Amino acid sequence: MADESCLDLIFRNARTHTAWLDKPVTDDTLRQLYDTMKWGPTSANTNPARFVFLRTKQAKERLRPSLAPGNVEKTMAAPVVVIVAYDLEFYEKLPRLFPHSPSMGDLFAQNPQLVEMTARRNSSLQGAYLLIAARGLGLDCGPMSGFDNAKLDMEFFDAGRECESCDQEFFPEGHVKSNFLINLGYGDPSKLFPRNPRLTFEEACTLL
Repeated sequence: MADESCLDLIFRNARTHTAWLDKPVTDDTLRQLYDTMKWGPTSANTNPARFVFLRTKQAKERLRPSLAPGNVEKTMAAPVVVIVAYDLEFYEKLPRLFPHSPSMGDLFAQNPQLVEMTARRNSSLQGAYLLIAARGLGLDCGPMSGFDNAKLDMEFFDAGRECESCDQEFFPEGHVKSNFLINLGYGDPSKLFPRNPRLTFEEACTLL
């Protein structure tokens, strides 16, 4: 039997938030978030998604130039902004992630088009898992496009660019690309707009 309260929490009552309460999201919560969503399935267990959690004002300011004007205020105000990205060399980790088929990595290495398609599709899937896990952990989300991917990638993922908050280079190889963004925090319910409608089953689905 379905757990109706769980379905309400992660789907039916969940909303996209653009305004946030002054309540921090801890690093421990972010670790728990990843350790929950990582179990969602991906094609051949490729796990191509890479997540950058922007927690500080300084980190979020680096994002500002790439944002569409209408997305600046809500993004800068979010306690955490997640860059959902994908690694175009995800196949290098397949010997560990997919050990029962040692040649799987070679299949991808020889097919750049398959790499791009797999990475983009499955990182989108993993980003959706992160949304669901976040709601399950009591967080609110504001997923969005509305930014310049090339400008963001130049700032965060260019080869050799150093992480400003640590001593090590951050994704230095330059083969990580951004997919979409998720604002995370505890939403302010007083700032929600009326919920928009959705398509009915008859409009969106076919039974064959």
